[in-house]
Amino acid sequence: MLSPWRRAIGSLTLVVFLLVYCFFAMAVGNIVVATKSGWVQFAYFAIAGLAWVAPAALLVKWMYRRNEPPAA
Repeated sequence: MLSPWRRAIGSLTLVVFLLVYCFFAMAVGNIVVATKSGWVQFAYFAIAGLAWVAPAALLVKWMYRRNEPPAA
């Protein structure tokens, strides 16, 4: 059985994580990477644009995990 509370908490956590991650990635890109060459900027934003996928996938996997029955 899926827990609706787990999905609600996971959804809220995912939204907060993505907002914080986006602002952090943009700040680093603006402060550090903006003065670099075009290829460095492209590489940074390509990596930063995909780096959130792994933590989000783990969170979604946790959200949709079935509850284990208590051990007897």
